[in-house]
Amino acid sequence: MKNVWLWNHYATNMCSDRGGRHYWFAENLIKQGYNATVFCANTIHNSAEIIAVDSGKYTSYLSADGIPFVFVKTPSYMENGKQRIKNMVAFYRNIFPVSKDYAKINGKPDVILASSVHPLTLVAGIKIAKKFSIPCICEVRDLWPESIVAYGILKRRSILAQALYKGEKWIYKKADSIIMTWEGGKDYIIDQGWDRDIDLAKVKHISNGVVVDLFDKNSVENQIIDSDLDNKNYKNIVYAGSIRKVNNLGMLLDAAKIIQDQGNTEIMFLIYGSGDESEMLKKRCENEGIHNVIFKGRVEKKYVPSILKKAYINILHNSSTLLDKYGQSQNKFFEYLAAGRCIVQTYSTGYSICERANCGISAPIQNAEEVAKAVLTACSNEKKNQSMGENARKMAYEFDFKKLTQELIDVIEIV
Repeated sequence: MKNVWLWNHYATNMCSDRGGRHYWFAENLIKQGYNATVFCANTIHNSAEIIAVDSGKYTSYLSADGIPFVFVKTPSYMENGKQRIKNMVAFYRNIFPVSKDYAKINGKPDVILASSVHPLTLVAGIKIAKKFSIPCICEVRDLWPESIVAYGILKRRSILAQALYKGEKWIYKKADSIIMTWEGGKDYIIDQGWDRDIDLAKVKHISNGVVVDLFDKNSVENQIIDSDLDNKNYKNIVYAGSIRKVNNLGMLLDAAKIIQDQGNTEIMFLIYGSGDESEMLKKRCENEGIHNVIFKGRVEKKYVPSILKKAYINILHNSSTLLDKYGQSQNKFFEYLAAGRCIVQTYSTGYSICERANCGISAPIQNAEEVAKAVLTACSNEKKNQSMGENARKMAYEFDFKKLTQELIDVIEIV
C-alpha cells in the first residue's frame, strides 16, 4: 500500500497524548494497510518542553500505538512573536534535508499531506513533492492571512497581508489536491476571486472530528469528582476551552448576568479552562455580583469527556468573525456532539451542523441578550432539550475518524 507522509508542524504532543487529527489519520491509515508517518517540530507550542535531537536535524520515534513520528529540529519559543516566526522558518528549512535523509533510509513517500496552521509547511510540501515526483495534498485548517485579518491583527491592504494572499493563491494553484476543514472552502476561493485560476474540483472537505469510542472510554475511565457539576439543583451550562481575549468570555458573563437579573436561579455557568483573562473575569464576577458563574480552572484533557457528558447544555463560544459563513471546524464542537447534550452556539454559521441536525440552538446575532435568550430557550423545554442531545450524539458518528480517514483515502487514491 502507499507510503503516506503527514506533515503538521504542531503535531508534537500528539505522540505522547496518543490522539489528535493526524495521529488518528495515521492510526486508521495503518489499520487500512498504508504506511503512514507523522512529521512535526521537536518543540511543543506554548511549552518549554522539547524532544531531544542529539545529532543531525531530526529524530524518529514510534508512538505507543506504533505510529512513526519524525521530530524536526527547531528553536524553542514561548510566545507569539519573532521567536515563533524563527521556529516556523526553521521547520520549513529543515524539512528539506530531513525529507531527503529519511527517504534514503525508509523509502520515498507516494504522497505528502502537508497541513497548516502556517503556510510554510504547505509550500515545503509542494516543493519536496515535486522533487520526489509525487503528488502533494495541501490541507488548510486555518486561513492565513484571512483569519489574522478577521481578528483585526493584520490590515487587509497591508503589504504583508497582500504578500500572504499571493502566497496562499500560489499554494492553491500548485497543490494537487486541497482539503479544507470547512464545508464552505470552495466559497472562500470564489469570494477571493480566484476560481478562474484554481480548479475547484480539487477542493475537498474533510472536517475535524472525534473518535467516539475513545471519547466514551475516557468518559468512563476518567471521571472527575465535581460537586458543582453534579449538583442536581442547577441546569449547568458548560464551557470548556481557553480563556483569552479571542475567546471573548466577557460576553458569557454579560449573558449570565442578564439571566440572573431576570430572577432565574436554576441556571449555572461552569467555565473549565485557563488563560490570561481568567483572573480579570473572576474579579469582575466579584465586583458585579455575578453569582451564577463558577470558574473551575484547567482540567486534564482526559477528564473533558466526563464533564461534557454531565452538562445540561454545552456552550460553543468564541469571537464570531466573517469567516463563520464558511462553516465550523472547532475540535471541541465534535466532542460536544459525542457528549450527547444539547448545544448552545453563541453565533450563527454557514453550513450549520447544529441547524442541519437539530442538535442545538444558535444565537442569530452574537450579543449577550441573544446568548441569554438562546440559553433560556434551551432550558425551557426538557423534552426538546433531550431530543437535541440525542440528535447530537447521532451526528457525532458522521464525524468519527474512521469515517473521516476513509474520506482521506478517497482523496489519496485519486490524487
